[in-house]
Amino acid sequence: MNQTIPKDTFVFLKALSKNNNRDWFNEHKKEFKAIEADVKNAYNQLASLLNAHDRIEKVKIFRIYRDVRFSKNKLPYKTHFGGSFSRVKPELRGGYYLHIQPNNESFIATGFWDPNKEDLFRIRKEFEMDDGEMRNILNNKTFKKTWGGFVGDALKTAPKGFDKEHPAIDLIRRKQFIFTKPFTDKEVEAPGFLETVNDDFKVIRPYFDYMSDVLTTNLNGESLL
Repeated sequence: MNQTIPKDTFVFLKALSKNNNRDWFNEHKKEFKAIEADVKNAYNQLASLLNAHDRIEKVKIFRIYRDVRFSKNKLPYKTHFGGSFSRVKPELRGGYYLHIQPNNESFIATGFWDPNKEDLFRIRKEFEMDDGEMRNILNNKTFKKTWGGFVGDALKTAPKGFDKEHPAIDLIRRKQFIFTKPFTDKEVEAPGFLETVNDDFKVIRPYFDYMSDVLTTNLNGESLL
């Protein structure tokens, strides 16, 4: 298995960023289609690696075309590739994301980007009751070295109904529960890149196991499934 991203990918995306118009893109459509096919193959390879230790329900590779209807930025094409990997619902929560972009802007992300109102409240109530297990996961040496800490949006103060002086308020006021890890172009183009990504995603598993348990039980620990 050729577990890497094709070298032509960055060359094409850099050229596209300098010629982000329909005429240029149409002239290079055949080249794009060949690169897109290779990139899709790489994403599917990663899905196979993930399925060896997890259960992936869906792979979604996002289109290169931008929706400019409600955007001030009217450039028609994205200058990156992105794809997400959803775990089997409802028992397994969370998902994975791989972003390929030149100039050392590639990254992987994982976690909970936009939890619905009910899930967000359930997570916050769990942290209000006991944040110990979450702290242990976050403070694990391997986990911390691989993923650092939470990134994403948080409230500036306590959510309604929660004590702003609560010891776990740093966790409770979060609106997103995500982690990211950057990669250089050289790292992305290196042999075995997809295996590296897969190994990084393996490290997130205790977090996913914990959050899946929280989101499939009530506050008494009784299953909702």
